[in-house]
Amino acid sequence: MSKKNFWKIQNNVSNSLIGELFLYGPIASSNNWDQDVNTPKQFKEDLDKLGDISELNIYINSGGGDVFAGQAIHSILKRHSAKKTVYIDGLAASIASVVAMAGDTIVMPKNAMMMIHKAWTICVGNANDFRKLADDLEKVEETIISAYESRDLTIARDEIVKLMDAETWLTADEALEYGFIDEVEEEKKVAASIDGGFLVMNGTKMDLSNYKNKPKFISLNEPNKCDQTKSVSEPKIDDEKVIENEIPLIYFEKTIEINEKKFKEEEK
Repeated sequence: MSKKNFWKIQNNVSNSLIGELFLYGPIASSNNWDQDVNTPKQFKEDLDKLGDISELNIYINSGGGDVFAGQAIHSILKRHSAKKTVYIDGLAASIASVVAMAGDTIVMPKNAMMMIHKAWTICVGNANDFRKLADDLEKVEETIISAYESRDLTIARDEIVKLMDAETWLTADEALEYGFIDEVEEEKKVAASIDGGFLVMNGTKMDLSNYKNKPKFISLNEPNKCDQTKSVSEPKIDDEKVIENEIPLIYFEKTIEINEKKFKEEEK
């Protein structure tokens, strides 16, 4: 299934042209997956359709994907002459976090997340194949580190490596502290749920089984429905509905526990 075009162009008050691109969902080298994906080819075509723009806003909500496709999209953006502002709408994980580094300014809501980790792959072969693969992966990781280092980070290279080794999930405040982003903005309404081992954020699905270090929490938001002056106990989560709440910390473990309980009941 090919990806739909997600782009538009508008004039601002100073009559300069502002383009917008949306990178939502997986990143892949080609669109032969049975889902909407972001490919370098489609991304370049959408960018070219914006024409001669002076500013470009890029909105990201992606769990990552193909590292080389992500690096290609990052390079396409870096070469573009427009002033680039990246907005992380929910999630910028894995290679999607590298794409985000192409922004001149990177903005992240308080309830969004960024995840950085070491490159990984699946291999079939003999011992020599695996040794070569390990060497190749280390070279790939160097390109990822270089993308992070292109920003004015507050942490040294060895600290970046430690964060990647630990497969680290960063809140907006942590990303700002380390220098991965430039601004933290107020929480945006985020629709999130756990669906059969998948984290779904604003319609973007991410397979949590692919990661050894699952995120501990997520900040969610919805219109005010209660008196905020009252103390708030642990939220009651409806199994059948998307989780939307203003309480700043909702633990994934609780959500997973509820879904596992429901699954066991259905098996009876």
